[in-house]
Amino acid sequence: MNDRLAEHLARLSKFLSLVLRHDPAAIGLELDANGWTDIATLLSKAAAAGRPMERADLDTVIALNDKRRFSLSDDGLRLRAAQGHSVAVDLAVAEATPPALLYHGTARRFLDAILQQGLKPQSRNHVHLSADTATATEVGRRHGRPVVLRVDTAAALTAGVRFYCADNGVWLAGPVPAGCLALADPPAA
Repeated sequence: MNDRLAEHLARLSKFLSLVLRHDPAAIGLELDANGWTDIATLLSKAAAAGRPMERADLDTVIALNDKRRFSLSDDGLRLRAAQGHSVAVDLAVAEATPPALLYHGTARRFLDAILQQGLKPQSRNHVHLSADTATATEVGRRHGRPVVLRVDTAAALTAGVRFYCADNGVWLAGPVPAGCLALADPPAA
């Protein structure tokens, strides 16, 4: 893939994240209660808003996105963001039993507040957790100098936290109390 195409697909992925996770109204798009939109409508609304895209480019972004941010319906006619929404949607994923430990990557500058107040969804609908420290480290790196927290899921379940696993394998939860958190060991090199 040449640099120009890679840049085009990266811009398209960011645009899709914006309209499917945070601001569908930016192009006059409406998501259904579960966050889905008809692809034909998405393409039409994007074009009308000055962001034309081809279905082939959309399919490429979906297929190549390393974080699997987007979910395609079984019939291939609808699309949604797999997780990360700040708009109200019900992903309709069943409550799930998490592994004994999950991980949360953040920036070191947020560590003191998190250790005092716990993990909060902030502007998102859920706290996002990873099944491994490497992924959590990458997430934390996006926000600054990374730090990884270990989530004791048994303690969190006892505290009433509910866990869900999104289509792309990201674990979702409500607020996680500080008592369920500890610093994780650094990932293996």
